Amino acid sequence: MKERSSSATAAIPDKLYFKIGEVSRLAGVPAHVLRFWEAEFPRIAPKRTDAGQRLYSRREVELILEIKDLLHRRRFTIEGARRYLRSRGGEAAAEGQAAILEDIRAELLRLRRILE
Repeated sequence: MKERSSSATAAIPDKLYFKIGEVSRLAGVPAHVLRFWEAEFPRIAPKRTDAGQRLYSRREVELILEIKDLLHRRRFTIEGARRYLRSRGGEAAAEGQAAILEDIRAELLRLRRILE
C-alpha cells in the first residue's frame, strides 16, 4: 500500500488548499460523497471561506485518497476504515510531530547562526 499512496500523492498538485470540486476529481468520487465522509471521519475537517466554500489541505486530500482505497479497493466498511485509521493514527501523529520538531530545530539553528 505504501507504493500506491506514494504514487497517489505524486498525482496531487503542489498547492496548499483544494476546493471540493478539485478533490472530487482527484479522488474520483462525487462531492456529496466527500461531504458524507466529512461526517464519518473527524480527521477530514476542511476550512471554510467566508462564503462557506470548503478548502481541503493536502493532508486531507491524502487522507481522502486513503479512505477511498480502504472503502473501494480493500472493501472495508466505514466503521472498519475508521478503526483502521484510528489504530494507525498514533504512528502517523508521532511521525508528523517528529518531522515538525525537526523543522523547528533546523529553523532555530538557522536563526542562531544569523544572530551570532
